[in-house]
Amino acid sequence: MKAISSTSILALALSGILVCAPALAQSTVAPTAVTTSLDTTRLSSVLNDAARLSPLETVVVARNGEIVAERGYRSNKTTDSTNIKSASKTIISAMVGIAIEKGLLTGVDQPIAPILSRDLPANPDPRLAKITLGNLLSMQAGLDRMSGPNYGRWVSSGNWVRFALAADFVDEPGGQMLYSTGSTHLLSAILTKVGGKSTLALAREWFAPVEGFRIGAWERDPQGIYLGGNQMAMSARSLLAFGELYRNGGRTPEGRQVVPEDWVAESWAVRTQSRFSGDGYGYGWFTREIGGREVHFAWGFGGQMLYIVPNLGITVAMTSNEGAPSARTGYRDDLHDLLARIISTAGA
Repeated sequence: MKAISSTSILALALSGILVCAPALAQSTVAPTAVTTSLDTTRLSSVLNDAARLSPLETVVVARNGEIVAERGYRSNKTTDSTNIKSASKTIISAMVGIAIEKGLLTGVDQPIAPILSRDLPANPDPRLAKITLGNLLSMQAGLDRMSGPNYGRWVSSGNWVRFALAADFVDEPGGQMLYSTGSTHLLSAILTKVGGKSTLALAREWFAPVEGFRIGAWERDPQGIYLGGNQMAMSARSLLAFGELYRNGGRTPEGRQVVPEDWVAESWAVRTQSRFSGDGYGYGWFTREIGGREVHFAWGFGGQMLYIVPNLGITVAMTSNEGAPSARTGYRDDLHDLLARIISTAGA
């Protein structure tokens, strides 16, 4: 397994995402099997050509739950663990949905301040009482971001939860999207408290029915809370297994409901939008049109991608060299284009 280097903690500072006003589009879940097939000859050619993308390490393509093609480039394997970076935010989102289903949390409108009362600053800003679980999930807490230029100061602090809660308000709760790993780390702290176990222990318990799902190394804060939304090791195969769970409406192939089906739809419903890319954002998932199809995707620094194309029954996981940015270099767009070429191999 590839180690998550200490220097990679600061790399996320390059990957800040700024966003603007909420969008109103909604998304639905369509877990039924799709009868069209992929042209495996053309798909093989597409994946062979993808070797020209030098940061790309692995690609796995599944159709209706069956892996139809996979590649490891430059000695990498789809079973190797890598740091999936912010793609792990989708896993935190799923865990919040499970916690709500289990009654550990009351719902997305639940305020976070009573749960994290011991870590609130002295004389807290009254707006802290207005932040809800949903605000954290959709990156609309209003607090200054703990990604981008603030990330290094945040992870160098003695208490990441308190540092994030003490940040200045730069917008109102429910306002613009302020992409922040601090928000998903607060969710990890909340899950730890209400679940009575570490986030990693809860993930291993709750996702145990999902064949192939495994979290390896995962960074923790000084209080031992697992870092919500970054520094998580998974393989492309494992990431694909998680994606298949969502594509299938939260169910395993055997029909075991792991993530509530309505939570999958809630997670994909667009609530805000990137001012740079125009991508919609729900609860830990981006949404955009790629190759003429609606696609929901998780994105991590460096090009760690999980794509779901519901109306084609396609799930694709891609991992890349974690050490370089992918947005401002155009590499993320190259990966979107690669997905579009994969989609183009779907026949009637």
